[in-house]
Amino acid sequence: MMRYDMRIFCGSSSVDFVNKICTYLNIKKGDSDVITFSEGNTFVRINEPIRGKDIYLVQSIGLQPNDEFVEILFWMDAFKRASAKSVTAIIPYFSYAKGDKKDEPRVSIRARVCTECIELAGADRIITMDLHSPQIQGFFKKPVDHLQAMLLLCEQIKLLNLEDYVIASPDAGYAKQAREYSKYLGVPTVIADKARSDHNESANILDVIGDVEGKNVVIADDFIISGSTLIDLSYKLKKLGAQKIIACTSHILSSKKSIQQLDSSKISMLITTDSIYNPNINLSRKIKVISAAPLFAEAILRMHNNISISPLFKALPKKVIQLSEQYNY
Repeated sequence: MMRYDMRIFCGSSSVDFVNKICTYLNIKKGDSDVITFSEGNTFVRINEPIRGKDIYLVQSIGLQPNDEFVEILFWMDAFKRASAKSVTAIIPYFSYAKGDKKDEPRVSIRARVCTECIELAGADRIITMDLHSPQIQGFFKKPVDHLQAMLLLCEQIKLLNLEDYVIASPDAGYAKQAREYSKYLGVPTVIADKARSDHNESANILDVIGDVEGKNVVIADDFIISGSTLIDLSYKLKKLGAQKIIACTSHILSSKKSIQQLDSSKISMLITTDSIYNPNINLSRKIKVISAAPLFAEAILRMHNNISISPLFKALPKKVIQLSEQYNY
């Protein structure tokens, strides 16, 4: 049973996502405003008393990462100054997670800067999903709940009734997670050998380790921006004799141009989540969106009532799976 000493508020990038969470939990969304002034300044306001309440703020850092990140900081500060009992930052997609290391001279470790700012602004806990680098959890001093979209995506893959298929990792870095897909679905894994020369969001597929001839292939990845890696890999897989090629990704940030390129590629379907509100998705005939909001809602429910969320990493409640299919756009 949900206690009533909690409130869920939404940032400007996650309005639809929060509506789905509140529908799942059968509660009203917190009353608040976000105003962007003509010179670009952001103003946030809470329109109801929250003293002594547990607050959950939902805001993805997605298509406008700088504005959306700064908005989170202002929300954290506003909630703390309004005497909230606790403030949990729910960030379905954490954009700056890509900047997790100093791999060349004179660069910032952007993920560490962002995590420290969110904590200093007042976050007591963080809930996110499929960080590009899971070790980023260590950048936070506060507790982090790192949810996974894998089970949601795997349940959708099952519905496709594919025969003789394999899971493909687009690079060695995602191989461990790809094997988790394989383990859950009971199929083999193949791994692409990818090389990236700079920061132009493009990479070259050099080879594929594993047999794909005559097989259907499901490419699994955590996020796509330009989609060039998945598209190039689809052409490589076709050359190696693969049949139908499906892709699934936790987050999608693709532009209109990238969506068009995806539609003309060898990928027959892309399954993703609504962790980021991306209207460009509606331009595609190949993209299927399932909602991660029920997963987050279930995590909030369990955490707020001091129930372990560990079972959500092994098997999802039927309600979560069913509503993830219904809450799409």
